[in-house]
Amino acid sequence: MMQTQRTLENQQSMQSGQISGSLSFNGTLTKEDEEMSKSALSTFRAKEEEIEKKKMEVKEKVQAQLGRIEEETKRLAVIREELDALSDPMKKEVSFVRKKIDSVNKELKPLGQTCQKKEREYKEALEAFNDKNKEKVQLITKLMELVSESERMRLKKLEELSKNIETIRIA
Repeated sequence: MMQTQRTLENQQSMQSGQISGSLSFNGTLTKEDEEMSKSALSTFRAKEEEIEKKKMEVKEKVQAQLGRIEEETKRLAVIREELDALSDPMKKEVSFVRKKIDSVNKELKPLGQTCQKKEREYKEALEAFNDKNKEKVQLITKLMELVSESERMRLKKLEELSKNIETIRIA
C-alpha cells in the first residue's frame, strides 16, 4: 500500500511537471496552470480514494467469503467425523457377526457329518429292526400254523383213541 502511494505521488509530480511544462513557457506557474494542477490533483485524489474504497470493499467481501469458507470447512469436518463414527461401529459389528458365522460354520461341519453318520446308522438299525420284525411275524405265523396243525393232529389222535376205547368196551 505504501509502495502504491509512492508510485502515485511520483506520477502526480510527473503529471504536474508535464502539465506545467506544456502550459507555461517561462517556468513559472500561472494561476490558470495552478488551478488546472490542483483540479487534476483533486481529481486524481478522488479517484485514488474511490479506488481505495473499492479495494477495501473487495477486501471485506474476501474476508467475509473466507469466514464463510472456514465455517463451511468446519461443518464439513464435523459431518465427516460423524460419518466416520457411524461407519466404524457398523464395520466392527459386521466383522464380529462374520467371525461368529465362520465359527458356527466350523462347528456345524463336524455336527453335520455326525448327523449324517447317525442317520445312516438309524436307517440301518431301522432296516434291521423291520427285517427282524418281519422274521418274527413269519415265525409267529409258522408257530400258529404248527400249533393249529398240532391241535388238529392231537384232536384226530384223541378221536382215534376215543374210538379205540369205545371199541374195546363193546367187545
